[in-house]
Amino acid sequence: MNEPLERTTILVLSVDEAHLLEHSLPAAAAQPGAEVVVIDNASSDPTRSVAEACGARVLGLRERVSYAAAINAGIIASEGDALLLLNADCVLDAGFLSAARPRLAQRDVGSVAPRLMRSTGMQPADRLDRLDAAGMVIDRRRKNTLVGHDEPATGYLQASEVFGGDGACVLYRREALDACAVGGEVFDEDLELWASDVDLAWRARLLGWRCMYEPRAVAWHMRFYSPTTRDGLPEAHRRLQFRNRLLMMAKNDSWTDVRGDLHRIATYELLALGHVVLRERHLLRAYWAAARALPAARRRRAVVQAKRARAVRPPFGLRAAR
Repeated sequence: MNEPLERTTILVLSVDEAHLLEHSLPAAAAQPGAEVVVIDNASSDPTRSVAEACGARVLGLRERVSYAAAINAGIIASEGDALLLLNADCVLDAGFLSAARPRLAQRDVGSVAPRLMRSTGMQPADRLDRLDAAGMVIDRRRKNTLVGHDEPATGYLQASEVFGGDGACVLYRREALDACAVGGEVFDEDLELWASDVDLAWRARLLGWRCMYEPRAVAWHMRFYSPTTRDGLPEAHRRLQFRNRLLMMAKNDSWTDVRGDLHRIATYELLALGHVVLRERHLLRAYWAAARALPAARRRRAVVQAKRARAVRPPFGLRAAR
C-alpha cells in the first residue's frame, strides 16, 4: 500500500484568467485539508488580487513561460504530498478531494482522474448534463483521446483503472511526480503545452504507477478546445499538437511495446500524412520540427527507460468502464 497522505496542494495556473479564478478559486479553497497555490504566469490582469482575496498563495512568475514550465515551477514551490493540477476554467464539486484523495492510498496508484462534466460558462446555470472526460486513453495506434467526451452523463459511473487523467484536473501523488521527473522537469518543457499531460501519464505508466478513475470526484470544466473545435485553433497550435504526438512516441515507446501494433501505427501514420498533404499542408513543418527536437527527446527517453519497471507494459486502450 502507498503511504498515507497528509497534505494536498491545489495548483491553479492563471494566464490573465482572473475572471475565471473568481469562480474556480472559492470552490478550490473550500476543499478540506488543502492549500491553494495560484501560479501567476506574468499576468497583466488582477490575478494576484483575486487569488489573495480567496486565501490562495501566489507564485508570481516574472516572465511568461510555457504551460509545462509554469506547472513545473508550481510543483517545485509547493509542499503537498498530493498535488491537484487544476485549470482556471474548472470548478470543483464540494466533495471532490474527499472522494479523490483516498484512491491514492491504493497500491501503485500515482494519480486520480475525476469525472469532468461539461459547462459552457463558470456559473451553475451554465452546466450541462454531458460528460467532458472520464480520464483519457491512448489506443494501439498511439492516438490519445478523451474518454466519454460529450456523451450523456448517465455513463461512466463505475470506478475503474484508466490510462491517465486529463490535465485540466488531475490529482497526483508527489512521489509519482518525483519519480517521473527528468532533469528536474516533471512536465517536458520541450513539449510546451499540447500532449504534455498525456506524455506524463505514459511516463508514469512505464515507471509502474497506475491511474484510477473516481466518478464521485466531480468537477465542471469549460473546455475551450476539444476534437470538435480543433479547426478553430491557430495553425501554430495545430503544428505543435502534431509535432508533440510524434515526440511522445519517440520518447516513450519501445520495440517490445510497438511490435504487436506496428501495422496499426503505420496505417494511421500513412493516413495522417495523406491528410496533411491534402488538407493541412502547413503541418508538414511539424515533421521537421519533430526531427529537430528528436535528439533531446531521445536523451529524455534514455533516462526513463533506464528506470522503467521492466515487467510493465503500457495498457494501450485501457479506458474507464461505462
